[in-house]
Amino acid sequence: MTVPNERLDQEQRRVDGVTGLIRERLDGLRDQLGSLREDIVDIRRNFWDDVTVNFEDAAESAETHASMKQQAEVLSERERSHRHAEEQLRTLLKLEHSPYFGRIDMTEDGQTKTESIYLGVGSLLDENGYDYLVYDWRAPVSSLYYDFGPGPVQYETPSGVVSGEMTLKRQYIIRGGRIVSMFDTGVTIGDELLQEVLGKQSDAQMRSIVATIQREQNRIIRNERARLLIVQGAAGSGKTSAALQRVAYLLYRYRGILTAEQIVLFSPNPMFNSYVATVLPELGEQNMQQTTYQQYLEHRLGRTFSLEDPYTQMEYTLSAAGEDGYGTRISSITYKSGLPFLNVIDRYAAMLGHSGLLFKPVKFKGRTLIAASAISEYFYMLDRSVSIGNRMRLTAEWMLKRLTSLSKEEREQQWVQDQIELLDPETYAHAFEELKRKNRFSGESFDDFDAEKDFLAAMVVQEQFKKLRKRVKRLTFLNVPSIYKRLFGDRSLLSEYEAGSELRLPDDWREICALTVEKLERGEILYEDATPYLYLKEKLEGFQTNTSVKHLFIDEAQDYSPFQYHYLKRIFPNCKMTVLGDLNQSIFAHAVAGDGFEPLSALYGEEETEKIVLTKSYRSTRPIVAFTSRMIEGGDRIEPFNRDGAEPTITAVENDERRMLAIGGRIESLQQAGYASIAVICKTAEESARTFEALQPKAPHLRLIEKETVTFEKGLAVIPSYLAKGVEFDAVVIADASRHAYGKESERKLFYTACTRAMHELHLFYTDRLTHFVEA
Repeated sequence: MTVPNERLDQEQRRVDGVTGLIRERLDGLRDQLGSLREDIVDIRRNFWDDVTVNFEDAAESAETHASMKQQAEVLSERERSHRHAEEQLRTLLKLEHSPYFGRIDMTEDGQTKTESIYLGVGSLLDENGYDYLVYDWRAPVSSLYYDFGPGPVQYETPSGVVSGEMTLKRQYIIRGGRIVSMFDTGVTIGDELLQEVLGKQSDAQMRSIVATIQREQNRIIRNERARLLIVQGAAGSGKTSAALQRVAYLLYRYRGILTAEQIVLFSPNPMFNSYVATVLPELGEQNMQQTTYQQYLEHRLGRTFSLEDPYTQMEYTLSAAGEDGYGTRISSITYKSGLPFLNVIDRYAAMLGHSGLLFKPVKFKGRTLIAASAISEYFYMLDRSVSIGNRMRLTAEWMLKRLTSLSKEEREQQWVQDQIELLDPETYAHAFEELKRKNRFSGESFDDFDAEKDFLAAMVVQEQFKKLRKRVKRLTFLNVPSIYKRLFGDRSLLSEYEAGSELRLPDDWREICALTVEKLERGEILYEDATPYLYLKEKLEGFQTNTSVKHLFIDEAQDYSPFQYHYLKRIFPNCKMTVLGDLNQSIFAHAVAGDGFEPLSALYGEEETEKIVLTKSYRSTRPIVAFTSRMIEGGDRIEPFNRDGAEPTITAVENDERRMLAIGGRIESLQQAGYASIAVICKTAEESARTFEALQPKAPHLRLIEKETVTFEKGLAVIPSYLAKGVEFDAVVIADASRHAYGKESERKLFYTACTRAMHELHLFYTDRLTHFVEA
């Protein structure tokens, strides 16, 4: 509902007053920052001039220490003040041009006075520092704006529930300190504001959505109860945006307890990290830790194996259907991603607790110092009621003691004498001082030849044995690659597992074993083997848990396997988990799609798990949502936001050459229409490379997106379908929508994912026959 002009004038006067106050404070803060910066530079430059240094006796040393401490405290206080002033400056700079976006008028129960509450991206107090002119959108009272319309309301505070009556809910679009638009609304954020935001062109970075958060998104953002929060949302429903606002809310709600370093986001790919990199800084918060699951695997396994990545696996599943062994590989991916295989690993590890572990000897200069058989004998001599990981630690301690004993024997070896002769004068001087300190001789020069020789020999051997001791501490004497390979290569083990019907081995288990062994013997590990390998490794060595992480966010959750989720729970034992996904975009063969998100519910149990379903799509226009929702089962439950636009187009062409010409012409018309972000989406990386080569001569600014691409930029791009997940474009061109490209039922969701990247326009091109996903 549009507001009368007299009220608009009144509201504008308030905006003018608030922005005027903000500018005054900005001027004061800039002066304060300049003064603090000068103080800090001056203290650092003259630190030692202002410190009394005297170590002649204990009293003087104590005075020196106190003087240094006092100066360091002064510097620390100035630096804290500078950081605080910078934070205030950043908040005020955000508020200067658009101080707030919403207002609610509320009368608390038992009160007669109605309070007007204005909401912005940060808080602002009046001149007295007592009353709030603007409330931070994350404040408890601000939840009223997102969850209620005029009428009875209530919200939770740390001290209890506050209830009352909301008499007004108003929204603003303020640009450059001027009210562009203002209207009163009901329970949902008004369509006018959403139209204004969603009608814009896409950016190179995701934007903050605090002014347009919907009620269901607010449930995600402010959820503090669930240990596992599952968000199933349609394409373009704002899952990722809500998750990032959730991070900002948690950092605000638990200020002083939770830091950005204690929050980890697993992104679908490195490019996505750059796409979302500005959202939290825009809200005045530091970015949480961001990584991909593949980067984590590379960190853990990169030195041991050549590791396949999920996109190489994806390329294989999409393009190698006619090759020998394809069925075995698909079976391998499916089985090793599920919980039955986790049970196999558990059973194998339990068996290894009694026998069968493979150890590597500790060798030095071609000689065996500790034999593998001796390590095995000691390990299996330990109490078997103790966990394997703890027994491994006890074995390492025994080996370190053995190395200490062996190092003394090693001093008599000829190589030690040869090394001593090559020592430099500084090392000799150091040895002299050490011997003198230990009262090994009383002279002013080396007159005790034996003491000199023993000390230098011990020093040389100790230096050489450092690497051995370090490897033992890292448990590298345990031959995990061979132990994992033995699971698939040992015929007797295979027979034992086949006898155990509860393990549910697939029919082609022998072929899977042969494939796995072949890869491992070449120093390669398939993507579906990486997590099971790490799980077994940590079952044997003890889990490398990260107890500092308090919140784990997983985007594109449908692309993770049940095995991977159980592994993540083990390595982040103290965290709450927020997973966001769309089962209609399950494009990987290892994904959880077969059982939906049901396997996740078992992670923490029903009492600690909450699921929120988002059915409204905001990214695309109504015609695009109507077009894409017909491709998938349950698409009729997706609600399009009421934003009109052009109907998607489907263009048939005679051959591939003319198809490229037609795509080039469409790109040109889209650019002339003013679209800044246009994607030509291809099925695979190979098709993307061919399409890029064909289009690039006529489109010199065309960019090819590959799995190694780490930055998302506006402009014209050719991109494989699976890398476009989670990103949006003004206009999308599907380069090949033929039945030849998208013909298998397993590719339906991949095609749907590609089409739903479009915000304003969608165009499909094909030769021969159109994919039946559209015809249906």
